[in-house]
Parts: sequence; structure tokens; C-alpha cells
Amino acid sequence: MIRVVLPHHLRTLAGVEGEVALDAQERPTQRSVLDALEASYPVLRGTIRDHGTAKRRDFIRFFACGQDITLDPADDPLPERVASGEEVFRVVGAMAGG
Repeated sequence: MIRVVLPHHLRTLAGVEGEVALDAQERPTQRSVLDALEASYPVLRGTIRDHGTAKRRDFIRFFACGQDITLDPADDPLPERVASGEEVFRVVGAMAGG
């Protein structure tokens, strides 16, 4: 099982509180986790990734085991501690401004 933590506004949109649990694949990747998240919560489609291109939206970041993995290839396996459910896959809405 993959544990996913969403930013507050996406939890509200999806109607969930706390972590989201998704079925794990043998070698979960960013792409497979986001695909499963959007399949389980269709209202999130287009909020994290673009509808047409499936590219990450600006100001969205991904973290695993305390490391920013946003720019890692989407099909690279996630760390074992995330794959096993020991650690969370975190989706973060980045802040901008001045």
C-alpha cells in the first residue's frame, strides 16, 4: 500500500482527511502513483498534472523520504520505504510570491 499526503486544498477537493492509501504495484513510480490517485479520485484529474500532456503542474512538488523527487524521471521506481508504506509519498503545493 502506498500512503499519499496531499496539500490541504486537494484533500478538501477530494473529500478526504489525512493520508490517502492506494494499492501498491511491485515497482511503484511517480507516474503509477499519480495514475492510481486520479483513478481513485477523478476530481483530482488536471490539478496535479495537465489533462492532455500529463506533465506536472507548475508549483506542484513531490517528496519521498524527505527528498525532493520532483525532477526525477516519472517512471523511476520510488524508494523502497515508500513502496512498502513505511514512508509517505508527499504532494506539495509550492509557495511563490515576493
